[in-house]
Amino acid sequence: MSPLSSNAPHGLSPLRTVQVLGGGNAGSSAHVRSLAAGLVARGVRVTVCAPAEADRAYDFSGAGADHVHVPRSSDPGSVAALRAACADADLVHAHGLHASFRAVLALSGRTTPLVVTWHNRAHAEGARAHLLRMLERRVVRTAAVVLGTTSDLVDRARRTGARDARLAAVALPGPRPPVDQDDGEGLRSKVRAELGSMGRPLLMAVGSLDRHRGYDVLLDAAHAWRRLDPVPLLVIAGEGPLRTELQRRIEDEELPVRLIGRRDDVTELLAAADLALLPSRWESRSVLAQEALHARVPLVATAVGGVPDLVGDAAELVPSGNAPALAAAVVRLLGDPGRCAELREKGARQAAGWPTEDETVAQVLSVYDELTQPRPLP
Repeated sequence: MSPLSSNAPHGLSPLRTVQVLGGGNAGSSAHVRSLAAGLVARGVRVTVCAPAEADRAYDFSGAGADHVHVPRSSDPGSVAALRAACADADLVHAHGLHASFRAVLALSGRTTPLVVTWHNRAHAEGARAHLLRMLERRVVRTAAVVLGTTSDLVDRARRTGARDARLAAVALPGPRPPVDQDDGEGLRSKVRAELGSMGRPLLMAVGSLDRHRGYDVLLDAAHAWRRLDPVPLLVIAGEGPLRTELQRRIEDEELPVRLIGRRDDVTELLAAADLALLPSRWESRSVLAQEALHARVPLVATAVGGVPDLVGDAAELVPSGNAPALAAAVVRLLGDPGRCAELREKGARQAAGWPTEDETVAQVLSVYDELTQPRPLP
């Protein structure tokens, strides 16, 4: 019997794992929460090392895991706290580049197996880009297994020197709300009224206001649909360093765009939208794309990173950085209800084929099983 079964066999102690999370974006944080719950349910002891604010937002403790506050920095104090938390771990699993590098430092001199999941690609320019490449090399050459959420992340890990890199099964965590047409229409009207989109199409984009998200291109594209009647409203939910720059453009160019900051009701916002837009210069396993297809909202996205594999033919894909192509796709869909209905049906079928949370946990457990030996009880 495997030592990873839900009830440890006689004479074996439960597997002890530490999940390491840095600041964590929404996708990786939700994944760790889901993974912790699934592992605990199967008899695995889980400690999540993450900043206190991450535990408040994602409730790792509520999933049955122990939580240890470890600041997101890689200073000696943070590394020492992580090293202490990993002292009795049979295996450490780090999520994201910076958390993985911190785990490498904390495990220095120890033989504890390290599993790393790359959820996304770090973005930087100049000297910082060189530093990130150095961190990547150090991490992948130390890790026993690197799991990438997309095939191009797996390829990147292999090129960087990973001994073992595999495609990760990653579910969109959390139960999908049941679809009740009457309730759904009522909520949709309420959200659209709040956003100021009654009687006009609502376009929704979600994500941090960073350069790689492509919001500058999205604002360029917004000029094209100003000529439509009624004029669509583009709402962008998210926060980040480009907020002031984007807001200035919206005002100076009189664009039909609203920035509404970070929201915790993205599922409801998307369900109220006519189209979801993903203009990124690079994405891995986009949470927005998954939420949109689950919500049966037609998606226009750039054909970058893991997006094409994720959505298949269930979205309109356009080249990255091409504002005219993005604008044309939006205008075309707004005028073609039949194509929108087709995308809704294709989206539902595509989403049904994605990994479930149980399948995600099962894959991770199989990796853990390879890297650990039966542990006699003390």
